[in-house]
Amino acid sequence: MKEKVILAYSGGLDTTAIIPWLKENFDYEVICVCADCGQGDELDGLQERAISCGASKLYIEDLTDEFCDDFIVPCVQAHAVYENKYLLGTSMARPVIAKRLVEIARKEGATAICHGATGKGNDQIRFELTIKALAPDIKIIAPWRNDKWTLKSREDEIEYCRQHGIHLPFSPDSSYSRDRNIWHISHEGLELEDPANEPNYKHLLVLGVTPEEAPDEGEYVTMTFEKGVPTSVNGKKMKVSDIIRELNALGGKHGIGIVDIVENRVVGMKSRGVYETPGGTILYEAHQQLEELILDRDTTTMKIDMANKFAQVIYEGKWFTPLRAAIQAFIESTQEYVTGEVKFKLYKGNIIKAGTTSPYSLYNESIASFTTGDLYDHHDAEGFINLFGLSLKVRAMKELENKNKKDR
Repeated sequence: MKEKVILAYSGGLDTTAIIPWLKENFDYEVICVCADCGQGDELDGLQERAISCGASKLYIEDLTDEFCDDFIVPCVQAHAVYENKYLLGTSMARPVIAKRLVEIARKEGATAICHGATGKGNDQIRFELTIKALAPDIKIIAPWRNDKWTLKSREDEIEYCRQHGIHLPFSPDSSYSRDRNIWHISHEGLELEDPANEPNYKHLLVLGVTPEEAPDEGEYVTMTFEKGVPTSVNGKKMKVSDIIRELNALGGKHGIGIVDIVENRVVGMKSRGVYETPGGTILYEAHQQLEELILDRDTTTMKIDMANKFAQVIYEGKWFTPLRAAIQAFIESTQEYVTGEVKFKLYKGNIIKAGTTSPYSLYNESIASFTTGDLYDHHDAEGFINLFGLSLKVRAMKELENKNKKDR
């Protein structure tokens, strides 16, 4: 019997060409696995396409709820943002996909897993670190880094497919390189390859509109959270995946979550892309709006540091590591009392606060008010400031003493 290889299959041109390439160069039985992380109609027609290209089987795995509950929620709770802008849409998805590739490889008795990520990007790292962490015995095949892969362009891949009798609806026309799931869609290529160019948003946007094209009237939205997990939108209780879908529609309508970034890839190069994350941007902001009321100052400060590290770990593909688990354990401990309701207004790309309540709020009006209350004596501040600024005063006194000595 032939050895089996599991191919991470999107149905795009790269992975379509990889099917006959694997059979031709390795004589594998190719089993395709397509992960449904909420990318919508991109999955239409994949079964027929994969089989017609030479695959023996196609799994279409619905990972949307697992992706939302086990990967997105921890990032929302952490407020994990890479380089202050990127909400980790692709970074979060790759480990859940690779995890399922390993599970199906075990089920099928496969000896190898193949992915179509290029040798310049981050995804090769994310896929392979997950596979190494979960199945160190399984061989990894990355065609774009393999000497037997001689296809250098879309035109080469189309011609290769034609030579193998594969006639598919792909053409060598120029288009953006995109990655989509329930959380976001990313755009790279064309005019975006030169940072001097303004994005052609009319041609580019998929999930929404620019702030200029958003409605002239704002829209109020109310959300609830329980222990840091979103539970409802506008009074309607929903699972997390449906909440994200609802927020995507609202955010897209009002021009929320469009980011143009030049980021530092793990492999060392800078990369320019535009990300649409309408629902995710709202969810991050709503969660933070509630958390502001509940976390104490020291925990907030430490959580900011942990969020930055969490984002870096996930961006680098290190989800299945002790460090990620340890940081997530800290984050989860901070969410015990992050319960309440947030209200905000969406207006032309902005998320404007409109009120926050929580039974665990640490905000105390009798202390914070300008009116003197029983819990705070203004005179106490004088002693605090004297002690808090003592080191500054001692240093200034010493500098003055030395200056006076020089002047004599």
